[in-house]
Amino acid sequence: MYQPLQLENSTGKSEELLSVFAALLERYGNLHWWPAETPFEVCVGAILTQNTNWGNVEKAIVNLKQAGLLSAAALHRVPVDALAQAIRPAGFFNVKSARLKDFVNWLFERHDGRLDVMFAGDWHELREELLKVRGIGRETCDSILLYAGNKPSFVVDAYTKRLFAHLGLVSEKDDYEGVRALFMDNLPADVALFNEYHALIVRHCKEHCRKRPLCSGCSLHLSCKSL
Repeated sequence: MYQPLQLENSTGKSEELLSVFAALLERYGNLHWWPAETPFEVCVGAILTQNTNWGNVEKAIVNLKQAGLLSAAALHRVPVDALAQAIRPAGFFNVKSARLKDFVNWLFERHDGRLDVMFAGDWHELREELLKVRGIGRETCDSILLYAGNKPSFVVDAYTKRLFAHLGLVSEKDDYEGVRALFMDNLPADVALFNEYHALIVRHCKEHCRKRPLCSGCSLHLSCKSL
């Protein structure tokens, strides 16, 4: 079972975060997220998963594979209308096809169409660059950095904010960067830890920490400050 790196100078928040991680890992085990065969597939999936569930994304990914479109070069060449039809199961397909084209066009303009070149430099600078690409929001950007690039950039989503607000570690008023800072400032820059932690948060919130919480059987129930 995965064990995170130890912090040299732990804080109260560090210990709380690692305690939550340990409880979730004990409950669910390693989840081996993100489910993709290549880093480029991760990038595509991160864009397609906006405003839909993963099951719909998987259907769109299958369509892209069957059409021979799951590469930067293929997406760069394909007309946007044809791409939209291929990703139709993911919903908002006209918007998402444009976003995929924008990402791939940027990839060719700035990094020769190659993810290895894109990820070769300083990832903090890459994060700022990615956030300027139309359709790449903060969650999508950090998903690409963490899961495709193996960069220690923690991914925050609605589940993360909900769970850690219930635990009293963030406020409902905190923005994305405020919630992300809790993890970035208080955990070791450990890609494997960030990868597993985010997957565990999603799994736990789908089972227990919903909009209407299901507290029965929750391994974090006694720590919840919102009761």
